[in-house]
Amino acid sequence: MADQAQSNGSVVGKNSSKEGISADEIALYDRQIRLWGMKAQERIRNANILLITMKALANEIAKNLVLAGIGSLTIVDHEVVTEPDLGAQFFLNSSHLGLNRAEAASSAIQRLNPRVKIHVSTSDIRTQVPSFFSQFDIIIATDIDSPQTLDLINTATRLNSRPFYAASSVGFYGFVFADLIEHEFVIERAKSNLPTKLGPETRTRSVVAVSPKPDNPAQELVTKRELYSTWLLASDLASLPPDILKSPRRRKIVTPILSCLRALWEYLTLYGTPPDPNNRAAIAQFTVMCTEKHKALGLPVETLKSDILRSFLQNINAEIAPVTAVVGGQLAQDVINVLGATQQPIQNFVIFDGNSMEAHVYTLHPEGPLGKALFNEESSGVDAAAAVANAVDAAAAAAAAHAAIMAGGGLGPVMPPDMNMFTGGGGGAAVDPMDINGAMGSGFAAAPGAGFPQQPLPLLVPNGTVTGTDVTAAAAAATAPVSGGGDVSVLGGGTGSTPGQEQQQQQQGQQQS
Repeated sequence: MADQAQSNGSVVGKNSSKEGISADEIALYDRQIRLWGMKAQERIRNANILLITMKALANEIAKNLVLAGIGSLTIVDHEVVTEPDLGAQFFLNSSHLGLNRAEAASSAIQRLNPRVKIHVSTSDIRTQVPSFFSQFDIIIATDIDSPQTLDLINTATRLNSRPFYAASSVGFYGFVFADLIEHEFVIERAKSNLPTKLGPETRTRSVVAVSPKPDNPAQELVTKRELYSTWLLASDLASLPPDILKSPRRRKIVTPILSCLRALWEYLTLYGTPPDPNNRAAIAQFTVMCTEKHKALGLPVETLKSDILRSFLQNINAEIAPVTAVVGGQLAQDVINVLGATQQPIQNFVIFDGNSMEAHVYTLHPEGPLGKALFNEESSGVDAAAAVANAVDAAAAAAAAHAAIMAGGGLGPVMPPDMNMFTGGGGGAAVDPMDINGAMGSGFAAAPGAGFPQQPLPLLVPNGTVTGTDVTAAAAAATAPVSGGGDVSVLGGGTGSTPGQEQQQQQQGQQQS
């Protein structure tokens, strides 16, 4: 089915006719053409979109894009419909149970707009080679619970110079991430008394061209360019922009859901599954991660309250239709804006909080180059396979380092803020988990299995290796005990066990005693 999607999927411009938009299409899309113009509608009409994972969030995205009149939509999902899928997905019903999710939803999506070509692939997106993504204009990955997989997809989209979106819903909460690499858009505005200057406006945005509007000299057309960074950098390594960090007032109003999401992504990297709200050890470790992510962002600890942590944990495995409608609608609208190239796009993270009904936009970029300069194959002389291999190695090394830090026993007994929960013994000195040099001393060891997933990392190649690199072996080697090392502990208790294993060990110890 993956081959079917690749062979049948339309390429850029294939759906357009030499005559352009027909009279019937103009009548059908009249309202939106009045909103964003004929040229933008033509670009939308010729667009080929890849949508990964068909859950409630993807339902909303697919609905909005298909109704807008894109050229083709390719849906990739290897999972089957289960009972929980029926709760928030309006393209499915009980007759679809056991069927592939993409295939089950495709007919209802097609009925929304017969002019749009719908393609389905039932293959696992992790088995696709990087060149697979070159046939699409925009790639959207939704509800993927593996940060490594998102990193690798983003690497492939960068190699093919394709805009990339990642999004997910977490019960009442959700996020949208955009890596458009370098995106230019044109805005029309009234001429000012002072001429518009070319050059940087912000760190990410610059004015690259200014021209008078041909049919109205009082108006001017300003071409701007936005620069982006990758998922790997923005999701964990990037700090908040200086204008927020320098303002105590603005730091206090940064949503703590950003810290919770970053902690969730780290937890998923370490264990492959989200924290169990019924497991005290898992809750305690997740709370420590949230606190450290909050501190790393430079945010005041008092804004990370216990009720926020509790609510986030309770929402991790939930899909709520109104939330997916808001997040999916916002993402789809931004895709339309990018295709039309007449509006400012998302830069680069949107965090939605359903409790407050607010969507916050944060520009999260690390120091250094952005845009094409961040990942320029031509200038660096790196081929596609080597670039993917480097991304895999980087993901493995990062996961191994996080596992070593979190398993190190240096955290000691850390109580979650305002939460009466057991967090483990220990007694080690309080160490910042982000301080690798401080945590990894001569007697520090991380045993294989101390939190690192024991399956191969998701790769963009079918055989599980890239240029001869076995990621499982590499991860095991990276986490092997070092000279002078001994037992390690999670939150100061246990011997390199995961939170679930630690709970079992505690129960066994009680039975023996």
